[in-house]
Amino acid sequence: MIKVSDNAKSKITQLMTDEGYDVVSDFVRVGVKSGGCSGLSYELTFDKDQGDNDKLFEDAPVKIVIDKKSFLYLVGTTLEYSGGLNGKGFVFNNPNANRTCGCGESFSL
Repeated sequence: MIKVSDNAKSKITQLMTDEGYDVVSDFVRVGVKSGGCSGLSYELTFDKDQGDNDKLFEDAPVKIVIDKKSFLYLVGTTLEYSGGLNGKGFVFNNPNANRTCGCGESFSL
């Protein structure tokens, strides 16, 4: 399960609307790819299509799709958003990560 904080829900809704997506019918695609200073990095995009190998989670009103491979790395993660002058933007609080980099955009297990 992937959870989304209230701040992240608000920002996602705003960004999806700004980019022409519908928060009711479209998705936030979250994934993991090789790279980054700690070995793996997070991906976050908007998508209109759900693939056969995607898992779907809903933390109303946000729908999240994750490919099965990435899900293994992200189970239990909370997506948060930190704005303001010192804010980092979207932050993945991943209980599976043993080590993260200083920017919080990559991790290792």
